[in-house]
Amino acid sequence: MKKKLVILGAGESGTGAAVLGLKQGFEVFVSDKGPIKDKYKDVLSQYEINFEEGKHSIERILDADEVVKSPGIPDTVALIGQLQELKIPVISEIEFAARYTNAKLICITGSNGKTTTTLLTWHILNKAGLNVGLAGNVGQSFALQVAEKDFDFYVLEISSFQLDGMFGFKADVAILLNITPDHLDRYEYSFQKYADSKLRIVRNQTRSDFLVYNYDDPVIKLELEKRKPIQELIPFSIEHKIKNKGAFLEGNNLIINTQPNLITMTLEQLALQGKHNIYDSMAAGVAASLLGIRKKVILESLSDFKNVAHRLEYVARIHGVEFINDSKATNVNSTWFALESMNTPVIWIAGGIDKGNDYSILKDLVAKKVKAIICVGKDNTKLAEAFGDVLDDIFETTSIDDAVKYSLALGKRDETVLLSPACASFDLFEDYEDRGNRFKKAVSEL
Repeated sequence: MKKKLVILGAGESGTGAAVLGLKQGFEVFVSDKGPIKDKYKDVLSQYEINFEEGKHSIERILDADEVVKSPGIPDTVALIGQLQELKIPVISEIEFAARYTNAKLICITGSNGKTTTTLLTWHILNKAGLNVGLAGNVGQSFALQVAEKDFDFYVLEISSFQLDGMFGFKADVAILLNITPDHLDRYEYSFQKYADSKLRIVRNQTRSDFLVYNYDDPVIKLELEKRKPIQELIPFSIEHKIKNKGAFLEGNNLIINTQPNLITMTLEQLALQGKHNIYDSMAAGVAASLLGIRKKVILESLSDFKNVAHRLEYVARIHGVEFINDSKATNVNSTWFALESMNTPVIWIAGGIDKGNDYSILKDLVAKKVKAIICVGKDNTKLAEAFGDVLDDIFETTSIDDAVKYSLALGKRDETVLLSPACASFDLFEDYEDRGNRFKKAVSEL
Protein backbone atom coordinates (compact mmCIF):
# COMPACT_ATOMS: atom_id res chain seq x y z
CA MET A 1 0.00 0.00 0.00
CA LYS A 2 1.32 3.45 -0.96
CA LYS A 3 2.37 5.85 1.80
CA LYS A 4 0.32 9.04 1.94
CA LEU A 5 2.29 12.26 1.52
CA VAL A 6 0.52 15.57 2.12
CA ILE A 7 2.11 18.84 0.94
CA LEU A 8 0.99 22.03 2.71
CA GLY A 9 1.51 25.01 0.44
CA ALA A 10 1.71 24.87 -3.36
CA GLY A 11 4.45 27.37 -4.09
CA GLU A 12 7.89 26.60 -5.53
CA SER A 13 8.97 24.21 -2.77
CA GLY A 14 5.60 22.50 -2.29
CA THR A 15 5.03 21.82 -5.98
CA GLY A 16 8.55 20.44 -6.33
CA ALA A 17 8.07 18.17 -3.30
CA ALA A 18 4.79 16.90 -4.80
CA VAL A 19 6.49 15.91 -8.07
CA LEU A 20 9.35 14.19 -6.22
CA GLY A 21 6.88 12.41 -3.90
CA LEU A 22 4.95 11.08 -6.89
CA LYS A 23 8.15 9.84 -8.54
CA GLN A 24 9.16 8.11 -5.29
CA GLY A 25 5.88 6.17 -5.17
CA PHE A 26 3.88 8.18 -2.61
CA GLU A 27 0.17 8.87 -2.86
CA VAL A 28 0.39 12.68 -3.00
CA PHE A 29 -2.15 15.31 -1.99
CA VAL A 30 -1.40 19.06 -2.08
CA SER A 31 -3.37 21.52 0.06
CA ASP A 32 -3.04 25.31 -0.02
CA LYS A 33 -5.19 27.58 2.15
CA GLY A 34 -4.77 30.39 -0.39
CA PRO A 35 -5.02 30.53 -4.18
CA ILE A 36 -2.44 28.54 -6.17
CA LYS A 37 -0.59 30.36 -8.96
CA ASP A 38 -1.39 29.11 -12.45
CA LYS A 39 2.20 28.06 -13.16
CA TYR A 40 2.11 25.66 -10.19
CA LYS A 41 -1.40 24.39 -11.01
CA ASP A 42 -0.11 23.56 -14.50
CA VAL A 43 2.72 21.44 -13.04
CA LEU A 44 0.38 19.62 -10.62
CA SER A 45 -2.14 18.96 -13.40
CA GLN A 46 0.59 17.79 -15.78
CA TYR A 47 1.62 15.12 -13.23
CA GLU A 48 -2.05 14.38 -12.33
CA ILE A 49 -1.41 15.24 -8.68
CA ASN A 50 -4.50 15.83 -6.52
CA PHE A 51 -4.66 19.33 -5.05
CA GLU A 52 -7.00 21.80 -3.38
CA GLU A 53 -6.81 25.58 -2.94
CA GLY A 54 -8.56 28.09 -0.72
CA LYS A 55 -9.04 25.54 2.08
CA HIS A 56 -7.51 22.69 4.09
CA SER A 57 -9.41 19.38 4.18
CA ILE A 58 -8.40 18.58 7.76
CA GLU A 59 -9.44 14.89 7.84
CA ARG A 60 -7.51 14.11 4.68
CA ILE A 61 -4.43 15.98 5.93
CA LEU A 62 -4.51 14.23 9.31
CA ASP A 63 -4.60 10.87 7.47
CA ALA A 64 -1.08 11.48 6.10
CA ASP A 65 1.93 9.28 6.84
CA GLU A 66 4.16 12.33 6.41
CA VAL A 67 3.67 16.04 5.73
CA VAL A 68 5.95 18.44 3.84
CA LYS A 69 5.26 22.00 5.00
CA SER A 70 5.96 25.26 3.21
CA PRO A 71 8.55 27.33 5.14
CA GLY A 72 6.02 30.19 5.17
CA ILE A 73 3.66 28.28 7.51
CA PRO A 74 4.55 28.85 11.20
CA ASP A 75 4.79 25.84 13.54
CA THR A 76 2.29 27.61 15.80
CA VAL A 77 -0.76 27.22 13.52
CA ALA A 78 -3.42 24.85 14.88
CA LEU A 79 -3.14 22.34 12.02
CA ILE A 80 0.59 21.78 12.64
CA GLY A 81 -0.17 21.28 16.34
CA GLN A 82 -2.76 18.61 15.44
CA LEU A 83 -0.26 16.80 13.21
CA GLN A 84 2.36 16.86 15.96
CA GLU A 85 -0.12 15.51 18.52
CA LEU A 86 -0.82 12.59 16.18
CA LYS A 87 2.96 12.08 15.80
CA ILE A 88 2.75 12.59 12.01
CA PRO A 89 6.20 13.82 10.87
CA VAL A 90 6.17 17.41 9.54
CA ILE A 91 9.30 18.18 7.52
CA SER A 92 10.66 20.73 5.05
CA GLU A 93 11.08 20.28 1.30
CA ILE A 94 14.88 20.39 1.80
CA GLU A 95 14.74 17.48 4.28
CA PHE A 96 12.49 15.48 1.93
CA ALA A 97 14.54 16.08 -1.21
CA ALA A 98 17.89 15.32 0.44
CA ARG A 99 16.80 11.71 1.05
CA TYR A 100 16.74 11.02 -2.67
CA THR A 101 20.09 12.38 -3.84
CA ASN A 102 23.70 11.33 -3.29
CA ALA A 103 24.98 14.71 -4.49
CA LYS A 104 27.38 16.76 -2.37
CA LEU A 105 25.46 19.49 -0.54
CA ILE A 106 26.95 22.95 0.08
CA CYS A 107 24.49 24.65 2.43
CA ILE A 108 24.47 28.34 3.30
CA THR A 109 22.62 30.10 6.09
CA GLY A 110 22.87 33.31 8.09
CA SER A 111 20.79 36.38 8.80
CA ASN A 112 22.37 38.35 5.94
CA GLY A 113 24.29 37.64 2.76
CA LYS A 114 22.83 34.17 2.10
CA THR A 115 21.67 34.80 -1.44
CA THR A 116 24.84 36.58 -2.56
CA THR A 117 27.07 33.85 -1.06
CA THR A 118 24.91 31.08 -2.54
CA LEU A 119 24.94 32.59 -6.04
CA LEU A 120 28.67 33.32 -5.82
CA THR A 121 29.46 29.75 -4.68
CA TRP A 122 27.31 28.33 -7.48
CA HIS A 123 29.02 30.68 -9.97
CA ILE A 124 32.47 29.35 -8.99
CA LEU A 125 31.43 25.68 -9.14
CA ASN A 126 29.60 26.18 -12.44
CA LYS A 127 32.57 28.01 -13.94
CA ALA A 128 34.78 25.11 -12.86
CA GLY A 129 32.64 22.83 -15.03
CA LEU A 130 30.97 20.90 -12.20
CA ASN A 131 27.47 19.47 -12.67
CA VAL A 132 25.88 21.76 -10.06
CA GLY A 133 22.33 22.78 -9.12
CA LEU A 134 21.18 25.96 -7.35
CA ALA A 135 18.24 25.65 -4.95
CA GLY A 136 16.70 26.31 -1.55
CA ASN A 137 15.59 29.88 -0.99
CA VAL A 138 16.85 30.81 -4.44
CA GLY A 139 16.38 29.31 -7.90
CA GLN A 140 14.22 26.31 -8.74
CA SER A 141 12.86 23.92 -6.09
CA PHE A 142 15.49 21.51 -4.72
CA ALA A 143 12.94 18.66 -4.76
CA LEU A 144 11.98 19.31 -8.39
CA GLN A 145 15.65 19.27 -9.42
CA VAL A 146 16.20 15.99 -7.56
CA ALA A 147 13.11 14.59 -9.33
CA GLU A 148 13.99 15.75 -12.84
CA LYS A 149 17.76 16.26 -12.99
CA ASP A 150 20.83 14.44 -11.74
CA PHE A 151 23.28 16.99 -10.34
CA ASP A 152 26.49 15.93 -8.60
CA PHE A 153 26.52 19.06 -6.40
CA TYR A 154 23.84 21.38 -5.01
CA VAL A 155 24.43 24.82 -3.57
CA LEU A 156 21.51 25.48 -1.23
CA GLU A 157 20.46 28.74 0.41
CA ILE A 158 18.64 27.67 3.58
CA SER A 159 16.51 29.89 5.81
CA SER A 160 15.85 29.32 9.51
CA PHE A 161 12.26 28.34 8.61
CA GLN A 162 13.56 25.56 6.36
CA LEU A 163 16.10 24.47 8.97
CA ASP A 164 13.32 24.07 11.55
CA GLY A 165 11.88 21.23 9.45
CA MET A 166 15.21 19.44 8.88
CA PHE A 167 16.10 16.41 11.00
CA GLY A 168 18.08 13.71 9.15
CA PHE A 169 19.55 16.15 6.63
CA LYS A 170 23.35 16.60 6.47
CA ALA A 171 25.47 19.26 4.78
CA ASP A 172 28.83 18.20 3.35
CA VAL A 173 29.95 21.83 3.53
CA ALA A 174 27.94 24.13 5.81
CA ILE A 175 28.46 27.90 5.64
CA LEU A 176 27.32 30.03 8.60
CA LEU A 177 27.63 33.72 7.74
CA ASN A 178 26.25 35.58 10.75
CA ILE A 179 23.48 35.48 13.36
CA THR A 180 21.73 38.77 14.09
CA PRO A 181 18.12 39.39 15.17
CA ASP A 182 15.62 38.58 12.40
CA HIS A 183 12.20 36.90 12.17
CA LEU A 184 11.92 37.04 15.97
CA ASP A 185 8.14 37.09 15.58
CA ARG A 186 8.44 33.42 14.50
CA TYR A 187 10.60 32.54 17.52
CA GLU A 188 8.51 33.91 20.40
CA TYR A 189 10.76 36.99 20.30
CA SER A 190 13.59 34.82 21.65
CA PHE A 191 16.97 35.49 20.01
CA GLN A 192 18.31 32.24 21.50
CA LYS A 193 15.58 30.21 19.77
CA TYR A 194 16.41 31.93 16.48
CA ALA A 195 20.15 31.23 16.98
CA ASP A 196 19.38 27.58 17.80
CA SER A 197 17.47 27.37 14.53
CA LYS A 198 20.45 28.69 12.52
CA LEU A 199 22.80 26.21 14.21
CA ARG A 200 20.71 23.33 12.86
CA ILE A 201 22.83 23.75 9.70
CA VAL A 202 25.52 21.64 11.44
CA ARG A 203 23.17 18.78 12.42
CA ASN A 204 24.46 15.29 11.64
CA GLN A 205 27.78 16.52 10.25
CA THR A 206 30.68 14.08 10.71
CA ARG A 207 34.44 14.51 11.09
CA SER A 208 34.84 14.43 7.31
CA ASP A 209 32.47 17.40 6.79
CA PHE A 210 33.24 21.13 6.96
CA LEU A 211 31.74 24.11 8.75
CA VAL A 212 32.88 27.39 7.18
CA TYR A 213 31.97 30.15 9.63
CA ASN A 214 32.36 33.86 10.40
CA TYR A 215 35.01 34.07 13.13
CA ASP A 216 34.10 37.73 13.77
CA ASP A 217 30.50 36.97 14.73
CA PRO A 218 30.30 36.79 18.56
CA VAL A 219 27.05 34.80 18.56
CA ILE A 220 28.46 32.09 16.29
CA LYS A 221 31.63 31.81 18.38
CA LEU A 222 29.62 31.47 21.59
CA GLU A 223 27.23 28.89 20.12
CA LEU A 224 30.09 26.78 18.73
CA GLU A 225 31.84 26.82 22.10
CA LYS A 226 28.62 25.49 23.67
CA ARG A 227 28.19 22.72 21.10
CA LYS A 228 31.74 21.34 20.71
CA PRO A 229 31.24 20.35 17.04
CA ILE A 230 33.22 17.42 15.61
CA GLN A 231 33.33 18.50 11.95
CA GLU A 232 36.34 20.43 10.62
CA LEU A 233 35.93 24.12 11.45
CA ILE A 234 37.15 26.60 8.82
CA PRO A 235 36.91 30.24 9.99
CA PHE A 236 36.98 33.42 7.91
CA SER A 237 37.68 36.87 9.35
CA ILE A 238 38.25 40.50 8.49
CA GLU A 239 39.43 41.40 11.99
CA HIS A 240 41.85 38.57 12.80
CA LYS A 241 44.64 36.66 11.09
CA ILE A 242 43.63 32.99 10.77
CA LYS A 243 46.65 30.84 11.60
CA ASN A 244 45.57 27.53 10.10
CA LYS A 245 42.92 26.85 7.45
CA GLY A 246 40.56 29.70 6.64
CA ALA A 247 40.40 33.17 5.09
CA PHE A 248 41.55 36.58 6.37
CA LEU A 249 42.85 39.98 5.34
CA GLU A 250 46.52 40.91 5.30
CA GLY A 251 46.77 44.61 4.51
CA ASN A 252 44.85 45.07 1.28
CA ASN A 253 45.00 41.38 0.35
CA LEU A 254 42.40 38.67 0.84
CA ILE A 255 44.07 35.35 1.72
CA ILE A 256 42.26 32.01 1.32
CA ASN A 257 44.30 29.19 2.86
CA THR A 258 42.90 25.66 2.73
CA GLN A 259 46.34 23.95 2.84
CA PRO A 260 48.00 23.07 0.58
CA ASN A 261 46.03 25.56 -1.52
CA LEU A 262 46.80 29.25 -1.01
CA ILE A 263 44.95 32.01 -2.88
CA THR A 264 45.82 35.71 -2.64
CA MET A 265 44.00 38.60 -4.32
CA THR A 266 43.68 42.32 -3.68
CA LEU A 267 40.39 43.74 -2.41
CA GLU A 268 40.18 45.88 -5.58
CA GLN A 269 40.01 42.67 -7.63
CA LEU A 270 36.79 41.55 -5.92
CA ALA A 271 33.64 42.00 -7.99
CA LEU A 272 31.73 42.73 -4.78
CA GLN A 273 32.86 45.72 -2.78
CA GLY A 274 31.94 46.66 0.82
CA LYS A 275 32.65 44.96 4.14
CA HIS A 276 29.70 42.53 4.05
CA ASN A 277 30.62 41.45 0.53
CA ILE A 278 34.19 40.65 1.61
CA TYR A 279 32.72 38.16 4.09
CA ASP A 280 30.52 36.64 1.37
CA SER A 281 33.49 36.36 -1.02
CA MET A 282 35.64 34.74 1.67
CA ALA A 283 32.96 32.16 2.50
CA ALA A 284 32.35 31.22 -1.15
CA GLY A 285 36.08 31.14 -1.94
CA VAL A 286 36.87 28.90 1.03
CA ALA A 287 34.03 26.47 0.20
CA ALA A 288 35.14 26.22 -3.42
CA SER A 289 38.77 25.67 -2.41
CA LEU A 290 37.77 22.89 0.02
CA LEU A 291 36.00 21.18 -2.89
CA GLY A 292 39.25 21.21 -4.88
CA ILE A 293 38.35 23.97 -7.37
CA ARG A 294 41.47 25.33 -9.07
CA LYS A 295 42.92 28.63 -7.86
CA LYS A 296 42.61 30.27 -11.30
CA VAL A 297 38.85 29.56 -11.48
CA ILE A 298 38.23 30.89 -7.96
CA LEU A 299 40.19 34.09 -8.65
CA GLU A 300 38.35 34.69 -11.94
CA SER A 301 34.95 33.96 -10.41
CA LEU A 302 35.45 36.28 -7.43
CA SER A 303 36.45 39.00 -9.93
CA ASP A 304 33.70 38.67 -12.55
CA PHE A 305 30.61 37.80 -10.49
CA LYS A 306 27.47 39.91 -11.10
CA ASN A 307 25.49 40.47 -7.92
CA VAL A 308 21.86 39.58 -7.29
CA ALA A 309 19.08 42.06 -8.05
CA HIS A 310 17.64 44.07 -5.12
CA ARG A 311 20.90 43.87 -3.14
CA LEU A 312 22.65 47.28 -3.30
CA GLU A 313 21.66 47.40 -6.97
CA TYR A 314 22.50 50.59 -8.88
CA VAL A 315 19.32 51.88 -10.55
CA ALA A 316 20.01 55.30 -12.07
CA ARG A 317 21.60 58.71 -11.65
CA ILE A 318 19.10 61.58 -12.06
CA HIS A 319 20.15 65.26 -11.76
CA GLY A 320 23.32 64.01 -10.07
CA VAL A 321 21.38 61.97 -7.44
CA GLU A 322 22.16 58.23 -7.37
CA PHE A 323 19.34 55.72 -6.71
CA ILE A 324 20.22 52.38 -5.07
CA ASN A 325 17.79 49.45 -4.69
CA ASP A 326 18.48 47.37 -1.57
CA SER A 327 14.93 46.02 -1.20
CA LYS A 328 16.34 42.63 -0.13
CA ALA A 329 17.42 44.26 3.15
CA THR A 330 14.49 42.97 5.19
CA ASN A 331 16.18 43.24 8.58
CA VAL A 332 18.11 45.84 10.58
CA ASN A 333 21.53 44.22 10.25
CA SER A 334 21.28 44.08 6.48
CA THR A 335 20.43 47.78 6.39
CA TRP A 336 23.37 48.48 8.70
CA PHE A 337 25.70 47.00 6.08
CA ALA A 338 24.04 49.05 3.33
CA LEU A 339 24.36 52.34 5.24
CA GLU A 340 27.90 51.49 6.30
CA SER A 341 28.92 51.14 2.64
CA MET A 342 27.55 54.58 1.62
CA ASN A 343 30.12 57.33 0.99
CA THR A 344 27.75 60.22 0.19
CA PRO A 345 24.83 61.81 2.13
CA VAL A 346 21.81 59.48 2.09
CA ILE A 347 18.08 59.95 1.72
CA TRP A 348 17.00 56.65 3.25
CA ILE A 349 13.71 55.01 2.21
CA ALA A 350 12.72 52.48 4.89
CA GLY A 351 9.76 50.75 6.50
CA GLY A 352 7.28 47.91 6.10
CA ILE A 353 6.35 45.16 8.55
CA ASP A 354 8.48 45.38 11.68
CA LYS A 355 9.61 41.89 12.77
CA GLY A 356 10.54 42.88 16.33
CA ASN A 357 13.32 45.18 15.11
CA ASP A 358 15.81 46.91 17.38
CA TYR A 359 16.82 50.05 15.48
CA SER A 360 19.33 51.22 18.09
CA ILE A 361 22.30 49.68 16.22
CA LEU A 362 21.56 52.01 13.30
CA LYS A 363 21.48 55.27 15.29
CA ASP A 364 25.15 56.22 15.00
CA LEU A 365 25.22 55.44 11.27
CA VAL A 366 22.00 57.37 10.66
CA ALA A 367 23.32 60.38 12.58
CA LYS A 368 26.52 60.30 10.53
CA LYS A 369 25.28 59.40 7.03
CA VAL A 370 21.54 60.09 6.64
CA LYS A 371 20.08 63.53 5.91
CA ALA A 372 16.41 62.43 5.69
CA ILE A 373 14.27 59.31 6.16
CA ILE A 374 11.17 58.54 4.10
CA CYS A 375 9.09 55.85 5.81
CA VAL A 376 6.99 53.70 3.46
CA GLY A 377 4.53 51.48 5.32
CA LYS A 378 1.10 51.18 6.84
CA ASP A 379 2.49 51.76 10.33
CA ASN A 380 5.75 53.72 10.60
CA THR A 381 5.42 54.66 14.28
CA LYS A 382 8.31 52.59 15.63
CA LEU A 383 10.68 53.64 12.84
CA ALA A 384 9.86 57.34 13.21
CA GLU A 385 10.21 57.17 17.01
CA ALA A 386 13.56 55.37 16.79
CA PHE A 387 15.26 58.20 14.86
CA GLY A 388 13.26 61.25 15.94
CA ASP A 389 16.01 62.33 18.33
CA VAL A 390 18.86 62.10 15.76
CA LEU A 391 17.11 63.47 12.66
CA ASP A 392 14.65 66.29 12.01
CA ASP A 393 13.59 65.28 8.51
CA ILE A 394 11.42 62.16 8.75
CA PHE A 395 8.56 61.82 6.26
CA GLU A 396 5.82 59.20 6.00
CA THR A 397 3.90 57.79 3.04
CA THR A 398 2.20 54.58 1.92
CA SER A 399 3.24 55.07 -1.72
CA ILE A 400 6.60 54.04 -3.16
CA ASP A 401 5.96 56.43 -6.09
CA ASP A 402 5.55 59.36 -3.70
CA ALA A 403 8.61 58.26 -1.73
CA VAL A 404 10.74 58.31 -4.88
CA LYS A 405 9.40 61.76 -5.90
CA TYR A 406 10.04 63.18 -2.39
CA SER A 407 13.55 61.71 -2.39
CA LEU A 408 14.50 63.41 -5.65
CA ALA A 409 13.13 66.72 -4.35
CA LEU A 410 15.22 66.32 -1.18
CA GLY A 411 18.37 65.10 -2.94
CA LYS A 412 21.23 67.22 -4.20
CA ARG A 413 24.00 66.43 -6.66
CA ASP A 414 26.35 63.68 -5.39
CA GLU A 415 23.85 62.42 -2.82
CA THR A 416 22.27 58.96 -2.70
CA VAL A 417 18.69 57.73 -2.41
CA LEU A 418 18.86 54.31 -0.74
CA LEU A 419 15.89 51.95 -0.55
CA SER A 420 16.95 49.67 2.31
CA PRO A 421 13.76 48.95 4.25
CA ALA A 422 15.01 46.96 7.31
CA CYS A 423 11.50 45.46 7.32
CA ALA A 424 9.42 42.83 5.56
CA SER A 425 7.39 44.00 2.58
CA PHE A 426 4.04 42.27 2.93
CA ASP A 427 2.00 45.26 4.13
CA LEU A 428 2.11 47.02 0.74
CA PHE A 429 3.88 44.60 -1.64
CA GLU A 430 3.82 40.93 -2.65
CA ASP A 431 7.45 40.47 -1.55
CA TYR A 432 10.81 42.26 -1.52
CA GLU A 433 11.18 41.69 -5.29
CA ASP A 434 7.86 43.41 -6.00
CA ARG A 435 8.93 46.28 -3.72
CA GLY A 436 12.30 46.60 -5.50
CA ASN A 437 10.77 46.40 -8.97
CA ARG A 438 8.20 49.07 -8.14
CA PHE A 439 10.96 51.28 -6.76
CA LYS A 440 12.94 50.86 -10.00
CA LYS A 441 9.81 51.59 -12.08
CA ALA A 442 9.11 54.74 -10.05
CA VAL A 443 12.71 55.91 -10.58
CA SER A 444 12.45 55.25 -14.33
CA GLU A 445 9.36 57.46 -14.47
CA LEU A 446 10.99 60.50 -12.81
